[in-house]
Amino acid sequence: MNIAYRWFLGFDLTTQIPHFATVSYAFAQRFPSEIFESIFAWILEEAVGMGYVDARTIFIDATHIKANANKKKNRKMLAQKTARRYEQRLREEINQDRIEHGKKPLKNKDDDDKGEKQITVSTTDPECGLFHKGEHKVEFAYTAHVACDKRNFILGCEVTPGNVHDSTVFDTVYDKVVDSFPEVETIAVDAGYKTPWICKKIIDDNRNPSTPYKRPMSKKGFFHPYEYVYDEYYNCVICPNNQVLPYTTTNKEGYREFKSNPAICKDCTDLNKCTNSKGFQKVVTKHIWEDYIDQAEDFRQSSAGKESYSLRGQTIERVFADAKEKYAMRYTLFKGLTRVRNWVRLKFAAMNLKKLAMWAY
Repeated sequence: MNIAYRWFLGFDLTTQIPHFATVSYAFAQRFPSEIFESIFAWILEEAVGMGYVDARTIFIDATHIKANANKKKNRKMLAQKTARRYEQRLREEINQDRIEHGKKPLKNKDDDDKGEKQITVSTTDPECGLFHKGEHKVEFAYTAHVACDKRNFILGCEVTPGNVHDSTVFDTVYDKVVDSFPEVETIAVDAGYKTPWICKKIIDDNRNPSTPYKRPMSKKGFFHPYEYVYDEYYNCVICPNNQVLPYTTTNKEGYREFKSNPAICKDCTDLNKCTNSKGFQKVVTKHIWEDYIDQAEDFRQSSAGKESYSLRGQTIERVFADAKEKYAMRYTLFKGLTRVRNWVRLKFAAMNLKKLAMWAY
């Protein structure tokens, strides 16, 4: 049907092309995942070798792909909670912080880190995940976690079930990309990745996290979190009415807790703007890695931070728009994580190849 495709594949006008079912079967059954990884890596290496990839600033984000599964056909089941990759390091620093404050270290119980949660599983495709975000409709989906450079070359990709949070997969994508491109200086991400661990990981690697402004998470009509000022010298928090909230403990999630005196708070004129606690006690928490969030905020307000984050709309968002509009990646007809992963990687390889062909020839 298309002479250009025949020419690209080396077929003349009389050569019989493979039947579509043969190609489909070979993709789904014959070829291992390593084939598609090799194809993606080979095309990317060609682009790097020609000098088209500029990885000094990379952009990481995720997009959802509707799964080939009926959301009405599902069942409830208990699943093991996913352990965080940095759990051991966080536990060590929590215990160190508790010891410095005269507290006993936390007991290293397996039950604290694991545990079970109830999830909804599709009976059609059990490997996808139920996705619900904002005003989007609830549906079974997969998630493609992608990294690209400022010239829209895709540098790395991971595919997970749709119920896996973006920040959980950040380490995998980030580690693979910076291992291949050590020249990375800035990582631009959206608000979902603005967590203490991600900021710490990037900054400790002597790189800059480019993040957006994140609205304070406070109830309407209540004081904003930034109005509770932390005094590093005395290790306490000062509330908007200049009352001291002393340090009490560091919990297992890594947050230092500062609690007010209920005897003072119950007579405060601004109590209804501070807390709804029946015990008249305000609890303010500060993460032990809070300084890294502050450093990310400093970079956000710099000219380099503003410039790098402003490029997200024409880089990673453009990649997702092209993939869905031009490469039919809004939904998948394949079932199973392995097949969907291969399918996505092949599409991104094609996008890189077409961009390379356009730039080179």
